[in-house]
Amino acid sequence: MTPRPVCYGEANFRVLREANGYFVDKTAYIPMLEIYKSPVYLRPRRFGKSFLCSMLSTYYDVNMRNRFDEFFGDTFVGANPTAQRNSCLTLQFDFSVMKSTGTAEEVARGFSRICNIEMNAFLGENRAYFPDLQNLDLDIDASENLSLILSFIKRDNLPPLFVTIDEYDNFANQMIVARNNHLYDALTADGSFFKTFFKTLKKGKGQATIQRIFITGVLPMLIDELASGYNIAQFLTLEEAFEAMVGFTQEEVDHLLDQVYADYQLPPETRAQVNAVIKDNYNGYHFVDTNATPLYNTTILVYFLEKLTQSKKIPEDLIDTNLKTDLSWVKRLTASNADHTRQLVDQLLIDGKLAYNKTFLKKQFNVRQFFQSEFYPISFFYLGMLTRRDRAYMCLPNLNMKTIFSEYFNNLYHIDQGGRYAEAMLTFVDKPDLPDLFDAYWRLYISQMPEAVFQKVNENFYRTTFYDLCRQHLSDLYIWSMESSLASGRTDLEMTGQFHTPFNGTRYLMEFKYISNAEAARKEIDPETFEADKTHLAKLAAYTAERRDAAPKETVLPYLIYCFGNRGYRIFEPASFHFTT
Repeated sequence: MTPRPVCYGEANFRVLREANGYFVDKTAYIPMLEIYKSPVYLRPRRFGKSFLCSMLSTYYDVNMRNRFDEFFGDTFVGANPTAQRNSCLTLQFDFSVMKSTGTAEEVARGFSRICNIEMNAFLGENRAYFPDLQNLDLDIDASENLSLILSFIKRDNLPPLFVTIDEYDNFANQMIVARNNHLYDALTADGSFFKTFFKTLKKGKGQATIQRIFITGVLPMLIDELASGYNIAQFLTLEEAFEAMVGFTQEEVDHLLDQVYADYQLPPETRAQVNAVIKDNYNGYHFVDTNATPLYNTTILVYFLEKLTQSKKIPEDLIDTNLKTDLSWVKRLTASNADHTRQLVDQLLIDGKLAYNKTFLKKQFNVRQFFQSEFYPISFFYLGMLTRRDRAYMCLPNLNMKTIFSEYFNNLYHIDQGGRYAEAMLTFVDKPDLPDLFDAYWRLYISQMPEAVFQKVNENFYRTTFYDLCRQHLSDLYIWSMESSLASGRTDLEMTGQFHTPFNGTRYLMEFKYISNAEAARKEIDPETFEADKTHLAKLAAYTAERRDAAPKETVLPYLIYCFGNRGYRIFEPASFHFTT
């Protein structure tokens, strides 16, 4: 039997269901959403917002009444349908395709034309309800055509509209990062085509010709700018009840993998490693409750599953290339002040966290604040680059984001990322020796760092940059995990041979410690003769014992690595590991 398809990038609910693609049931949120008439839901790109819009449109579409069981029969809402199912005419807008450059008049014309094309298609799909309304004039203002449609619904007592607007702020965000204030101000000015469009939606809502308006996007600025013309918006982004409406929970991912492994007959012994890879690379997002289960990035996880099912091995490139484009936001937002850029990237790579003001998440958010350094954590939170660690700090959510910021760090400090490491990496593949590999990292990578960097580094800096350098050259052979939780604590860095390689069954377990140049000089520390702290050895011994107990057939090689600024390092290897607890 042909296995079900992994539909990477498929945002059309009907197409996916007709193809019998893998589907994570989020329909339990439909009854919850019906309490709200004008909800606005913001999440980073590639989290499944477009698919959610498509699912809602299918559920409420009166024309899909006879296909309800086909699309929803095996879902929560199929067993628990609401009274409003299949009760609306559905009108869908996607603002991600809107023009964001040119003159204000050109942007306005482009907006109206695309909206008019959508409304014309809507009439074609609902011709039985609009026999007297022929094709719309595509060259007039979109608000006029929307008003015309609403007037026919009111006159003929037709089913009301269910309107979705996906990526409502996408084209405005392009103006923001390009610092095109003239266009953005024209977009949000009173009487602008954009505000008029939303006033028309609001009017339709007040007249009951529109039953519900569901809006998705990324940033909150534009919805704040629309407040005077669209003050009916209900902001669900930070509501606990809707935190997991997009993105996947661990339970949902486990169920999805159960199906994939069964359908594609993947070896069950590979499951633990696959679980570790996806958790370290795609999990870790907290949008509301930091004590709740963290979320996976939906689209990028499906990207991984598509590659896994095609090749039956872990893909070499774990980052969807589209994700790297988000780094342009960092560059553009911080471009006006190079010191701010370095400070931001240094903090994330060295400290692994950024302090934030919790009240800024909920207060009015305007475009001018967006470029202020104290708002960077909030801006990058909404963009999906940072997540909430706790009440006081944001952090990078996973190895994917740590990789992206490591690359940016190297660019900022002009660190050579060329072929100088190739020989050391090939040597390691031929004859695995982690101390030799670390020595190459120290000689070839650390030596390029400017002296000023070592006034603020810590152990997180060394483990992150060492990981990133190895990842670039060994990602087809090894997987990495950082800060894995064990009963005895959190490991710093682990490097494990992939299941399809000769290195399967070998795990390098590394604990990093840092002593600054100043402290090393003050205490007259010589890296060559330095003795390890017994408490550090004890911690590493506990980690090692726990890993060996969990996987007796696995070879666990523990290393305690001391870094003394840029003066040198000392590695305590398994051969010299004599301390016992």
